[in-house]
Amino acid sequence: MKRNLLKLGLAATMLTATPLLACDHTGNSGIVEDNDLWIPATVKTVTGMDEATFNNVLDKVEAIYEPVISAEGKTLRIERKWSDGTVNAYAQQRGNTWIISMFGGLARHETVTPDGFALVACHELGHHLGGQPRKRSWFGTAWASNEGQSDYFGSSKCMRKYMEQDNNVDLMSNVDVPAFAVKKCQENFTSAEEVAMCKRNAMAGMSLAGLFRSLRNLSEPLDFTTPDQNVVSSTNHNHPEPQCRLDTYFAGSICEIDAYADMDPSDETKNVCTRIDGYSIEARPLCWYKPKR
Repeated sequence: MKRNLLKLGLAATMLTATPLLACDHTGNSGIVEDNDLWIPATVKTVTGMDEATFNNVLDKVEAIYEPVISAEGKTLRIERKWSDGTVNAYAQQRGNTWIISMFGGLARHETVTPDGFALVACHELGHHLGGQPRKRSWFGTAWASNEGQSDYFGSSKCMRKYMEQDNNVDLMSNVDVPAFAVKKCQENFTSAEEVAMCKRNAMAGMSLAGLFRSLRNLSEPLDFTTPDQNVVSSTNHNHPEPQCRLDTYFAGSICEIDAYADMDPSDETKNVCTRIDGYSIEARPLCWYKPKR
């Protein structure tokens, strides 16, 4: 079926399929549910995303994580598909090659900022490196960290590495960050640079929350001050609700655990903010995550 062309302003955006399990039997993992939205390369973005920025973001992510994955005895491959209008991103493993597929269509969506796009790449890397909890497949436990864990890895580990060489104080000097996010960043970090990184990280999460909200045609706004109040009885391995995903990105942004303290492939409490250690809003949200203890 031919994909629908983007209407001006994306007013006609709609999801055409019910939510699917993110890691299916083919090994694909999308950051959003399957959809037929197609944003061609001729569309001008309003967030500063162009082909050069697209590649610069991925160059930076690759420089950070290629050595990390190489140390695992694997090869990182980032598929750069700027001309492809697909509004999604995927992770796959083919033998010793760990792949993330990044599409221009997602980068061109009106909600996606350059930092939001970097967080997409971080989410996809999280499927490879985010540890437990992992997605369930048709054949048992899959190789991929589940959707919520990949979100949490994205903001708590990957994005903090991505930002650390930048002058974040200058970059955030003219950005209008919600007061609640500023307050929590100031409570959890001490230096001006760390606080600025926290605010930048939170706003990257807000960018993607806008994407999720748009794709589901939600009318209610998403906000740092209105966390998802649902409490799951077992861990949800599929895509959480958009507010829940914003909560997860924000939790990772304000968790002060060292970004270089790796998440663990067998212990989901290692090197993350947990409730058993006294954390609350910094821990993985209960709207998708059921703690084992």
